Amino acid sequence: MKTAIAFLAILKKDMRNYYLKPPNISWGIIFPFAWMLMLLIRSRGGMDAAGVFPGIVALAVIFGTTSMLSVTITFERKARSFDRLLAAPLSMTALVLGKISGAALFGVFNSLVPVLVCTLLFGSPVISPAALAGGVLLLSAISTLIGLFVAVSVSEVFEAQTFSNFFRFPMIFLCGLFIPLTDLPIWLRPLSYALPVTYGVDLLRHGTAGAGELPVLLDVSVSCAATALLFAGSVLMIRKKWFP
Repeated sequence: MKTAIAFLAILKKDMRNYYLKPPNISWGIIFPFAWMLMLLIRSRGGMDAAGVFPGIVALAVIFGTTSMLSVTITFERKARSFDRLLAAPLSMTALVLGKISGAALFGVFNSLVPVLVCTLLFGSPVISPAALAGGVLLLSAISTLIGLFVAVSVSEVFEAQTFSNFFRFPMIFLCGLFIPLTDLPIWLRPLSYALPVTYGVDLLRHGTAGAGELPVLLDVSVSCAATALLFAGSVLMIRKKWFP
């Protein structure tokens, strides 16, 4: 019970202090909407709303989660409030879960904008709501943990932003967001298959287009395994950095 209360307190504090601020909410709405309009205008002759649907959802999730968590934890480290959390009578697992839950929920919120716009405004189909929801949740968890991994690896906000882009921009072009994996050079495909977000994006394609490039079971299994490994790696890095 005490662990649950502490978890909810961390989540409530982060949501109130960071994620529910008007600039963040407006950014979470405008960013994916602007990307979607840009791609629809850019691809008038070929790609329709259904074609950009999974890519925009993935972009909204990836940028929302990694940006917020990497910066907020870096701020807390500078203010020493993160150190106070580490000194609290709370397990490391509960602490990390509390910190990543807010960012993951923010990523899910970001995904609602393109989902609602594409389905209600442009009539894009949702073939499998379960696959779409699963893709959003797993992609949120993976990208949140990538943001956490970045946050505990640096000490300054500008370093967190730079390091986040080091992961994000290659993933955009290599994980099948807008370029199918089969269209990539054969020497790049192993790198694409090594990226955990590739499987979350493919799961989104199963949900929106009804057919991804990989089996659904493989997408779910690899995404869950990557989430577990990233979580364990982040906890290990925090222990190593603060409790040598």
